[in-house]
Amino acid sequence: MEPRSSKRPAETDGDVIRPPAAGMAAGPHSTMTQDDPECDVIVADARWHSAVPGLAALVRRTARAAWAGEEPAPVTIALDNDRTIRRLNARHRDRNKPTNVLTFDYPDGMPGGDIMIALETVRREAQAAGRPIRHHLMHLIVHGILHLRGHDHHQAGEARRMEMEEARILGRLSVPNPWKFRPGSPSGRMEDAQ
Repeated sequence: MEPRSSKRPAETDGDVIRPPAAGMAAGPHSTMTQDDPECDVIVADARWHSAVPGLAALVRRTARAAWAGEEPAPVTIALDNDRTIRRLNARHRDRNKPTNVLTFDYPDGMPGGDIMIALETVRREAQAAGRPIRHHLMHLIVHGILHLRGHDHHQAGEARRMEMEEARILGRLSVPNPWKFRPGSPSGRMEDAQ
């Protein structure tokens, strides 16, 4: 998982699935309520639909849980592939390789942002960790939204607080703690398997 960027990615082609509430404006200027944060889901790689049944509903439910207890902000979650994420990672972070998730704040301090997630990387990491892809996707959505909420993981203390918040939110969604110690890995941590 990677730190957020203050740059916003270019428009992404793909299927755009709008929030179900009629009359909600799209984009960072929308008004939301605690119970219905605005979450646009862009499925830019159709393989996501077969990888995760009930995709749009799962993404929105996860986003809603990640904003719980906080003032929600509009978010666009783009489900894409390694090629696109590698290109964005190179452009915005000077790292010419794919990563599982990129988070982009909206410009000028506007609340919310964009979260980009790479299918192939998510599949590989989920398989290596022995977790369902849907659980790993949910973890990455929570991770991205926590970045938008101001969390980071550059220092050990920050990382631990972020991991604990991820585990708490995922627990409310009945997803096992991805940071729980696991016998057999060198440090006992789940990420050693990834």
